[in-house]
Amino acid sequence: MADSTLSTLLTQLERLRWCVFKALLPICVLFLLSYAFVPNIFELFVAPLKAQLDPGQNLIGTGVAEVFFVKLKLAFLAAVVAGSPFVFYQVWALIAPAFGPANKKGYLVGFVGTTSLFFSSGAFFCYRAVLPIAFLYFLEQYGLAGISPEIRVAEYFSFFVRITLAFGVTFQLPVFTFFLVRLGVWDHRFLWHQFRYAVLIIFVLAAVMTPPDIVSQVLLTGPLIMLYVLSIGIAYVFRRAPREGGVEE
Repeated sequence: MADSTLSTLLTQLERLRWCVFKALLPICVLFLLSYAFVPNIFELFVAPLKAQLDPGQNLIGTGVAEVFFVKLKLAFLAAVVAGSPFVFYQVWALIAPAFGPANKKGYLVGFVGTTSLFFSSGAFFCYRAVLPIAFLYFLEQYGLAGISPEIRVAEYFSFFVRITLAFGVTFQLPVFTFFLVRLGVWDHRFLWHQFRYAVLIIFVLAAVMTPPDIVSQVLLTGPLIMLYVLSIGIAYVFRRAPREGGVEE
């Protein structure tokens, strides 16, 4: 029994290792391509903040190689976003056996397509709607205090990545709800009855996943609560068909 368990564990670890390798390989290729366009990516990266700065104000650097390393990180971030379908495909390769051979191929396109779409939508929503509001608020605080903002590019990168990826990841909630419902892990009744606890967890997650300021946390909790409500609807629409005797499949 112990030998069988160990053999199964080693097999699963080997599958995980190959999935990670296959996910990283296209990201490495995309990183090289992204670095060739890093000046354009950098302009997009700083645009939400620069739009809120007064004329003559700009980001600053305090280290010799600070901007160089930020550009490397930006190229990698762009590669991760562009390569997210490859990553989600490998995630599916890991979890597909749970759905059985009948649904394995049928759900493949849906999983990869919807996870990529919701991840990109979350990141884009953050970039276009959330960041301008957040930066407007933060810069107003400088003005109220009579201080001229001088923001380091490395600190801006950390803030940008944390909040953007937080939105990209949390926008996956409806997708994972669908698959957990199809697996029978939960249903719409469970989600509805746990609503009050879900709201509490959402606030905690927002506090953990965003920078330590109330504005970023509120801007994340609002969409997350709406996504949770959407997930309840998805769980109801795609609930498992009832078996004979009135028990759901």
